[in-house]
Amino acid sequence: MNKYVLRTSLVWIVLLATAAGFWMYHTHGTKPVSSASPAAAGVQPAAAGPSPGANEPASPLLAGKAEAPMAPVQLSPQRMQSIGVRTGTVEYKQLTGDIRATGTVDIDEQLLSYVQVRFPGYIRKVFVNATYLYVHQGEPLFTVYSPDLVATEQEYLLARQDQKVLSASTVDGVASGAVSLSAAAEQRLAQWEVPPSELEKLKSTGKPITDLTINSPVSGYVTEYNALPNMYVEPSTRLYTVADLSRVWVYAQVFQDDVGRLRPGDPVDITVDSYPGRTFRGRIDQILPQVDMVTRTVRVRLVIQNPGVTLKPGMYVNCDLKSPLGRQLVIPASAVFQTGTKEMAFLYEGNGMIEPKEIVVGPQAGEEFVVLSGLKPHQQIVTSANFLIDSESQLQAAARSFMPPPPGAGANSSSPGATAPGTIDFTTDPNPPRKGQNVFRVRLTDNKGAPVSGAQVTVRLYMAAMPTMGMAAMNTAATLTDNGNGFYEGAGSLRSGGTWQVTIVAQKNGQTVASKQLSVTTTGGM
Repeated sequence: MNKYVLRTSLVWIVLLATAAGFWMYHTHGTKPVSSASPAAAGVQPAAAGPSPGANEPASPLLAGKAEAPMAPVQLSPQRMQSIGVRTGTVEYKQLTGDIRATGTVDIDEQLLSYVQVRFPGYIRKVFVNATYLYVHQGEPLFTVYSPDLVATEQEYLLARQDQKVLSASTVDGVASGAVSLSAAAEQRLAQWEVPPSELEKLKSTGKPITDLTINSPVSGYVTEYNALPNMYVEPSTRLYTVADLSRVWVYAQVFQDDVGRLRPGDPVDITVDSYPGRTFRGRIDQILPQVDMVTRTVRVRLVIQNPGVTLKPGMYVNCDLKSPLGRQLVIPASAVFQTGTKEMAFLYEGNGMIEPKEIVVGPQAGEEFVVLSGLKPHQQIVTSANFLIDSESQLQAAARSFMPPPPGAGANSSSPGATAPGTIDFTTDPNPPRKGQNVFRVRLTDNKGAPVSGAQVTVRLYMAAMPTMGMAAMNTAATLTDNGNGFYEGAGSLRSGGTWQVTIVAQKNGQTVASKQLSVTTTGGM
């Protein structure tokens, strides 16, 4: 089994052991929990401290904290390459957010036309007698006979005749009166929307038109048809509905959480499975003021140009609504690690050092997330292998909770947390160390950088127990030999690959002159 996958699978085992350790500490103080001596296990006992009082807060683990602690991780170049670590940059960009939704095509109600008559009458002939027939503007739909219309036409013809006869009259007002009667009759016909072609026919023939032809006012598809031969109609009767489908509406179902990012006029792209590779452009017309109580979505009306009537009413479409976000601080979406209750990013600080960082992210725009807090521009972040790094970070944090303090730290420190003034540089041969025999090297210097000789340098390595794997806690200690000029060297054997916690202590004349804690990753398998 791959050692990295195995280590990842053991994260929660170690965390459970951590919780048990905390519980034992808060329940029993520093009393041993078994008859076995801590020294026999190779672990130095911690300095005794007071037990938690009744009024002290409980341990965070016992209080139900779901998130495991995390610690910085340092990886060798070989390890980074083997697990596929890649990095990216935190930077500012002009963003346009994408909101995906589904929708249905509908008729643009603003392009609907209705055919009615302005006078009562009877339908004689019907030329367009089915729905979804395409009609051109000016194409005849039906003929109608109206007694009122015929009477008005006769009045108009008589007025025209009187106008011709009386035009030569010398009596004041007679000629002008005849002209007014003719104009009034013609105006009444125009208000009844008698087509100009029918008026010209009436003037040329001088006979009333009994069957008046009604033409289509626009070009489009007949979506409603109520004209039947010999049917009596009134001005309130809707006979035809004609729809122009060169432009359609699309009603997109947008989740209410995303509606606040949309504005009328924002661009939108429409795709249909029936036409792969083709995109229809449009814009947001209106965000309707109602939420569906079942799906928790809001209908957003889109206006889409529809050349060739490719989009049919009722068709199911995919909507990509574009939401301008402006200039935002962003990171690649692959750099955001979701823990369940928060978002994390892993800062890469160089030389294999990776630090977990809690962040707050905003909306996702394509392959990037907007960063609201937690990161700064130009920082390097890890964009791959985040799960393995998270597992390693939790392992090291859990293991460090079991780390023994440096020997004599409590006795030689003047205050809690005090550290020795010297500096320790630690290396191994081979580097990184491997399962089996290794050489440990330490260079010891004082606070001024001068080498320190004549010290007793001890290196202790510790790996936490893994009960489910049948593995007890492992310890290795090596006392290094003084090679002069501040250099110390010694050998030690590591019984397993994995992450070891290292404690290095340098003492001189009974006093601790330097100490250091770190972790190393050993190759070679479990």
